[in-house]
Amino acid sequence: MALVLGGGVVRAAGGPKKLLVVTVTTGFRHSSIETAEKVIKQLGEQSGVFTVDYVHQPEGQPKNPGKPPVRDAKKDTDESFAKKTEDYSKALAVFNEANKVWGDKVKAYMAETMAIEKIKKYDGFVFANTTGDLELPDRDGFINLIREGKAFIAMHSGSDTYHPFRGYIDMLGGEFQTHKSQVEIQPVVHDRAHPAAKMFPEGWRVFDEIYIIKSYDPARVHQLLGLNEHPNDKTPGYYAVSWAREEGKGRVFYTSLGHREDVWDPEWKAGLPDRKNSPEIANTYQQHILGGIKWALGVE
Repeated sequence: MALVLGGGVVRAAGGPKKLLVVTVTTGFRHSSIETAEKVIKQLGEQSGVFTVDYVHQPEGQPKNPGKPPVRDAKKDTDESFAKKTEDYSKALAVFNEANKVWGDKVKAYMAETMAIEKIKKYDGFVFANTTGDLELPDRDGFINLIREGKAFIAMHSGSDTYHPFRGYIDMLGGEFQTHKSQVEIQPVVHDRAHPAAKMFPEGWRVFDEIYIIKSYDPARVHQLLGLNEHPNDKTPGYYAVSWAREEGKGRVFYTSLGHREDVWDPEWKAGLPDRKNSPEIANTYQQHILGGIKWALGVE
């Protein structure tokens, strides 16, 4: 392996590794996914460490009508609220039927794109803000690929994926439980020698949607970032933010950061009020995930 420090290129022996980036969602879909796809590709090109292929979202996902209407005591009459309720029920029925058709489409698409014989050529897999049941055609076989030596990397809602499938949760090391409003945090950096944590300056802060993680055992992971109090209400306790672990011969890296576009991209809405994180914060986050990818691939 040739290594050039100071922001230079790192190239693995035998050429760049191959990553399959999955951005399919069957639950909530983050607006930052397209930004994540762009950034991951750029990191691969700039570092020379990996190339990427994608499993994108199939087209045609129907729009959920949302929550049932709530009666406004000042504005709604019995008749107007009954009409709202009826309209919502009709919209929900249409959505449920369309969603079933779309679900069958996702299942067929994943059976084609994620077949074990097709994906075993990759050195690792990235679940970038995935959610829900991804309809992997052989989910146990997928976990076995990682145990046999593949890399697995997940960002943010990669932990809000496959909740009923405990094999996935055990492999990842934890799962999303809830979150409150977006907030600025100053995480504890547990291991400044780790490739996914050595880039954080003292006092580094980030504004993001901070997950509360469950099914988490610190004895089963190598802790990278965490909080010693709840991110919002400051209740004392440990709240994991990022970790790494080994799964058989494979390596797993996870960071719960990455909800917002301006965490991923230093150029997103530059200079506008919508931007809460400086370009420097986004650049550090990019190095965080690049370091995690390198470690999971065994390059660093």
